[in-house]
Amino acid sequence: MPILSIHHVTTYRYTRPVAFGEHRLMVRPREGHDQRLIEAELKIDPPPTDLRWLHDVFGNSVAIARFDRRSDTLRFASHVRLEHIPMEPAAVEVEDYARCYPFTYSSEDMPDLLRSIERGHHDPYRVVDDWAGKFVRRDGQTDTLAMLTGMTRAIRRDLTYIPRHEKGTQTPLETLQKRQGTCRDYAVLMIEAARALGLAARFVSGYVYAPSAREGRVGGGNTHAWVRIFLPGSGWIEFDPTNGIVGSVGLVRVAIARDPYQAVPLSGTFSGFPGSYTGMDVSVEIAMDGQTPPIAAAATTLNPHLLQGRE
Repeated sequence: MPILSIHHVTTYRYTRPVAFGEHRLMVRPREGHDQRLIEAELKIDPPPTDLRWLHDVFGNSVAIARFDRRSDTLRFASHVRLEHIPMEPAAVEVEDYARCYPFTYSSEDMPDLLRSIERGHHDPYRVVDDWAGKFVRRDGQTDTLAMLTGMTRAIRRDLTYIPRHEKGTQTPLETLQKRQGTCRDYAVLMIEAARALGLAARFVSGYVYAPSAREGRVGGGNTHAWVRIFLPGSGWIEFDPTNGIVGSVGLVRVAIARDPYQAVPLSGTFSGFPGSYTGMDVSVEIAMDGQTPPIAAAATTLNPHLLQGRE
């Protein structure tokens, strides 16, 4: 049961002091039987006049910060230590009735899963449907977990991962057409494909790390994104198409939502002279107790032209 230390620092820079509007942060990992927070600290400079916490409709911890002073920098530093007990792929169990696809969720689960089955993107020519259908065997003997594992690994194998620091995601159609994308794009594609098959899927934002030096991971240095799909017998199971991961080994959940826009790690506004904003730096370091150097560490600098007037 590894103990992880996660340092996540975001710094906004301006040419002159600006005023800050309300900022919303989702950086505190979700607690559960597989993630137990030992300590959590959030430092903000300049200090906010008011900092309050709430749970959103998905149960995510959200911090709301308000400010009354101007500054030419704004820095958010989150430090957490947690016990991580990841699920291995072999531990995923599926109820007998759901082991072979297609299947129907139980009448008890269906009312709460419906919104996570609804499609989120237009697909008038059923491009995503056809792509998802390639993972269904024609002989009627499709193993549900094997189907989703194959989809996860196909995205990693057949598409090219290209970091993109602008806000927003590509549509699933764009990702299939371009054959490339970010972890967010991959997650949205797999969510839409799973929903096309009638499965409940959600977007996850969090952190990724390599449990050992032998295991490479893509998508570190910033927050990472992947997918949760509901499988009767084990509940919500993680699938990371960026790294081909099934289960939660190397994945630390922070926020869960139906759509990416509901799980933005940090958002807010500022007001000042046009062109005041010069850039944003993000660094994420993840270390396992007793290990040096960190098992995941990187920094990102965003182009100042990407985020004018709003973080």
